[in-house]
Amino acid sequence: MWALYRKEISQFFSSLSGIIAIVIFLIVNGLVLFVFEDNILDFGYASLDRFFELSPWILLLLAPAITMRSFAEEFRTGTWEVLRAQPLTLWQLMLGKYLGAFTVVAIALMPTFFYAFLLQELSASPGLDWGATMGSYLGLYILAAVFTAIGIWCSSLSANTIIAFLLALIFMAVLYYGFHAISLIPGIPAGIDYLIEWAGIDFHYRSISRGLLVLGDLVYFSSLLLLLFLFTLHNLRVR
Repeated sequence: MWALYRKEISQFFSSLSGIIAIVIFLIVNGLVLFVFEDNILDFGYASLDRFFELSPWILLLLAPAITMRSFAEEFRTGTWEVLRAQPLTLWQLMLGKYLGAFTVVAIALMPTFFYAFLLQELSASPGLDWGATMGSYLGLYILAAVFTAIGIWCSSLSANTIIAFLLALIFMAVLYYGFHAISLIPGIPAGIDYLIEWAGIDFHYRSISRGLLVLGDLVYFSSLLLLLFLFTLHNLRVR
């Protein structure tokens, strides 16, 4: 499994498209946070709230770009049969692919810690609230883990990488914001709208981003990850 994990990482960074995806992610974040109108330097206080509001939407493009080739490329080129001939279970194959893709996403997020240190240096005392900031980063990495699992699942649905990308983009958008959007529809009874919003990823991401580690949020994300893994395994068994 670890050989497959290392292969996934090296394969991604050996391709120009992979590096370009990460560079674009960092450039867009940097421009919106520090250059464009209403950037965080205009707030008058040290906060990375704008970054943690923006990042999920950019991850919606980055995660599918990283995961779309995971299984789809293996199906298209016929190397899936070679992988199945190796002494690895389907769980090991899936986890090798997943951990490789998630490591790449995690590496893409690491340079953004520079934003926090830069803001700390530019701000007056007491500066950045590091407790809340670290809690927000934890939420962002959990969100990245879920988005990666969605991308891996969608890549197992098709041998076409473009279709895998589009499917991942749609499912991520629906699971992240779709439930919140539905809960805002006028006429939904009180209480029902809360349950609908609770079913979406955005609700739990915002909770963790406030620095609150609630057991319900951790159970939600763990259950969602397990469900996505089971869906992926089902697709692989069909193959």
